[in-house]
Amino acid sequence: MAGRLSEADFVMVEEGFSTRDLLEQLTLGASQATTEEVAAFFVADLGAVVRKHFCFLTCLPRVRPFYAVKCNNSPGVLKVLAELGLGFSCANKAEMELVQHIGVPASKIIYGNPCKQIAHIKYAAKHGVRLLSFDNEMELAKVVKSHPSAKMVLCIATNDSHSRSRLSLKFGVSLKSCRQLFEDAKRNHVEVVGVSFHIGSGCPDPQAYAQSIADARLVFEMGAELGHRMHILDLGGGFPGVEGAKVRFEEISSVINSALDLYFPEGCGVDILAKLGRYYVTSAFTLAVSIIAKKEVLLEQPGREEENGSAPKTILYQLGEGEYGIFNSVLFDNTCPTPILQKKPSTEQPLYSSSLWGPVIDGCDCIAEGLWLPQLHVGDWLVFENMGAYTMGMGSLLGGAQTCRITYAMSRVAWEALRGQLLPAEQDEDAEGTCRPLSCGWEITDTLCMRPVFTPASIM
Repeated sequence: MAGRLSEADFVMVEEGFSTRDLLEQLTLGASQATTEEVAAFFVADLGAVVRKHFCFLTCLPRVRPFYAVKCNNSPGVLKVLAELGLGFSCANKAEMELVQHIGVPASKIIYGNPCKQIAHIKYAAKHGVRLLSFDNEMELAKVVKSHPSAKMVLCIATNDSHSRSRLSLKFGVSLKSCRQLFEDAKRNHVEVVGVSFHIGSGCPDPQAYAQSIADARLVFEMGAELGHRMHILDLGGGFPGVEGAKVRFEEISSVINSALDLYFPEGCGVDILAKLGRYYVTSAFTLAVSIIAKKEVLLEQPGREEENGSAPKTILYQLGEGEYGIFNSVLFDNTCPTPILQKKPSTEQPLYSSSLWGPVIDGCDCIAEGLWLPQLHVGDWLVFENMGAYTMGMGSLLGGAQTCRITYAMSRVAWEALRGQLLPAEQDEDAEGTCRPLSCGWEITDTLCMRPVFTPASIM
């Protein structure tokens, strides 16, 4: 072990102990606390992160994963991914500092933001981060002046018109403009070593990866023709982080593998990377939020009454977090978070039209509407699953710090797998193919029977 993650960093849980069990303990403790008020907290299953990694290695064996720090910069996530040997894609100086602080070498860091502050470029140069992205002449000029020994990766635009989050509106150069950038780099004695792209988040068509890989092949040949030693292909991200996504990760992987075999066959000397964020952390985090206020509003509908004879009403619940914080996915991903009640209601309880609101005095801070919930009370807890992506980590982008408490958990099986130990021989075969809470790879026991620690070589 590299010494980054220890048993003191997380709660060790045994088989059969679920996230819900841990949440129940923590919400009870928070409700009874007298010294501080806790309005929200996360439970993070680090074993789920480990399991996702093994799945990635199985589905995309030729691709080396780099983690997009901006997606979730919580210490437990960074430490466990560092132990697994991932590289890290950083968007700014704060993120580079963060991963280097836990012992990640500069050779495993990509400064992947095509729009960089000069001070951050100088930081990368001083601390040995040599692989940088660019997509225009101005970025190239800044690097020439502040980091002349950098190795550059050219970010190309993609057809992400069907993606939920379209990055090519802001990042990426068109194919017809690539030659000019290659020539500018050659003239300024800057070496371009690869090509990157990003199809955006939530893309429903995996063939977008195949088209972008084909485009990258053309750009590779263009760069080589102009004297650049092209040897890195960066597939970007956009991989789903939850079960039940419109396109399964395995389906995307199959398309990518076929395209790589066609355009970048094994043995061609190209190092293939991917920058993943949501894939690793979305499903690993569960959020508990308390109701801090409520308001009942009578609906003016003459002649209509509830089953109990009272006038119809809707209930507005105010939570300790809103869409300007943890629930920013409402704004950026157009989602409608669905709560799970911590206290299971009886079937006899009536349901009321309900909505959830954040704490900001703003009519736009609405988390969810159109819900039918039983009568809830101030101090009750609501639980939200799949809350690991872009719910924290914005502090490094905005200069702030994460304040919501996180309780990390990992099963003993996950911990032993992370330490490179084999599963016991008596592992129940019936468990294979079954996903269990706070597990680590019960559903991929074949993979866990290998030495699981994946340590890629230097990217340079």
